[in-house]
Amino acid sequence: MFSKLRLVWLVAGRELKDQFRDWRVLAPMIILIICFPFLMNEFAKQTVDFLNQYDANLILDRFVPFSIMIIGFFPITISLVVALEAFVGEKERGTIEPILSAPLDNWQLYFGKLLVGVATPLAASYLSIALYLILVTRQDLNMPSPMVMLQLFLLTTAHATLMVSAAIVISVQSTSVKAANLLASFIVIPVALLMQGEAVMLFWGNEQVLWLAISGVIIISLLLIRVGIAHFQREYLLGREIDSINLTWIWRTFWKNFIGGARSFGDWYGRVLGSAMRRVAPAIFILALIAGVSTWMGYDWIMNNISQVIAKASPERIEKIEAGIRQMPDLSNLQGSISAPFLFLNNTRAVAFIFFAGLFSFGVLGILLYMVNIGVIGGLYALFELLGMRPLPIFLAGVVPHGIFEIPALMIGSAVVLYIGAVIVTPQTGKSMGEVILELLADWTKIFLGVVVPLLAIAAIIEAYITPGLLLSVMAK
Repeated sequence: MFSKLRLVWLVAGRELKDQFRDWRVLAPMIILIICFPFLMNEFAKQTVDFLNQYDANLILDRFVPFSIMIIGFFPITISLVVALEAFVGEKERGTIEPILSAPLDNWQLYFGKLLVGVATPLAASYLSIALYLILVTRQDLNMPSPMVMLQLFLLTTAHATLMVSAAIVISVQSTSVKAANLLASFIVIPVALLMQGEAVMLFWGNEQVLWLAISGVIIISLLLIRVGIAHFQREYLLGREIDSINLTWIWRTFWKNFIGGARSFGDWYGRVLGSAMRRVAPAIFILALIAGVSTWMGYDWIMNNISQVIAKASPERIEKIEAGIRQMPDLSNLQGSISAPFLFLNNTRAVAFIFFAGLFSFGVLGILLYMVNIGVIGGLYALFELLGMRPLPIFLAGVVPHGIFEIPALMIGSAVVLYIGAVIVTPQTGKSMGEVILELLADWTKIFLGVVVPLLAIAAIIEAYITPGLLLSVMAK
């Protein structure tokens, strides 16, 4: 085992020497490490002074955790160019053949490049953060708590691993450095958007949710590493010379997998769609278990948090809340105000959003959104229970009639997202990454059109024309 790891260090050492010989990489990094902490510190002071002129009452100490996160992010973006050139740069320089012909396993070569790709920006980020912390102590500002500091360093490490892992995947799949650099925006922009949400958590001081964000980023990073190793093919690196978009091949591959050789609609529905459902069946079982856990988590969270608020509320306040629940919306007018097409489009859009969120995160974000949707059911049940409103009859009348169709549709649609994430990170011998993705898209389209859409259509009709009457009869008692 140690002999195999030694080969990883051998590749990493070679990569590190190449980096330190290139002044075009070192010079911007050194300038950024030295200058950016001073710039960020001055920006924070000027922002606080300006906003306090309008009675904002902001304190510079609140900007310290945010500044640390931003300072740790920028050196990673500069160093990303090194990871983007990890393989495709070797190919353009003509040095890829000796590396690929060396007696190294694919994972050793991949991890050697990944190790240096992550270590270099992390070292730059840590040095920049350390310099900023020195500035903070000299200004008599309050340092973040040890727990927040730990979260900030873990976030910086997770961001570096995520971005470098994605960059190396792009480097393996690209045929030129120019193409790899152009695709860098698909790394930087999503992570920047992610950091905006993390910044909100920092300002709110919500440490528990921030731990979930750290865990999610780490999971996606590990999945990206797995994707890179699963689809790393030496022949692919040497064989392709130019990227081209073959729309005919894309459509032909997708349509071939979508039709599956069916000769009639009945044959397609029974054999092709049935085969796709059997492939997704294990994921559906897992999603059913997740649904139970999510419902319990929503119920438990409301019982532990909202119960304290209700316990402190006066009886008059509770009566007003109950009256508001009974009147919002007006159940007597609900049956005529909500249409089945509106509900159908809304639910279809939700399932499609879960798919796209999961597609770009290997199922992680899609499953999280699924858990939130299912968790709301348990939360509402607990809320009605705390208010003494007979939750079981309300749910039997207001959720079950359309829920027996809508919840399985949501579960199946989300299960396909989990299945896609699992297949992408699994090695597919003899298939390119593009071909695997097209086959998975065909499977999702088959299940979406053949199973999810009909279930959502039935659920929308019941929810629009049957559920309001049943719910009104229960709420009126």
